Amino acid sequence: MDHVDTEHAGAGAWTAERHVTALYQRHALSLARLALLMLGDSGAAEDVVQDAFLGLYRRWDSLADPSAAPAYLRTSVLNGCRTAMRRRSRREVPPDGRPAESAEAAVLLGEQHRAVLAAIRRLPARQREALVLRYYLDMTESQAADAMRVSRGTVKSTTSRAVAAVARMLREGS
Repeated sequence: MDHVDTEHAGAGAWTAERHVTALYQRHALSLARLALLMLGDSGAAEDVVQDAFLGLYRRWDSLADPSAAPAYLRTSVLNGCRTAMRRRSRREVPPDGRPAESAEAAVLLGEQHRAVLAAIRRLPARQREALVLRYYLDMTESQAADAMRVSRGTVKSTTSRAVAAVARMLREGS
């Protein structure tokens, strides 16, 4: 390798680091919230988000369109959540069926908020995903469809069923 190639390789790594760092500063919190809503476990959510950013950093040079990086990250987080949920389903579930919350988290969440989150966590994965993308991340049906890799109609019907299921769970719980 000559001197020019070495400089170019170093510049590519610096560019990836700079871009991924900027993306992290802009999107890490919202992605962590997305993962937390999907998983109900802050440690697992943080791990999924970190893995997504690490994956993006490793693949930065092969990214066809850098402006698509936020969508890549969101999809990566959703895929990481799906994997974590599959792994979790293979493990033993606590007797009450709920993941343990820290004392700090229990104090911070109001009773109504906890009830809504618990209902969302009991939804099937696809319904939970549609609900979070549409109402928590304020995505349009088309954007959610792209993120979930399904049709717009599937997002619409899945979201409708999810909202009805959460409402039913909340009525039955009160």
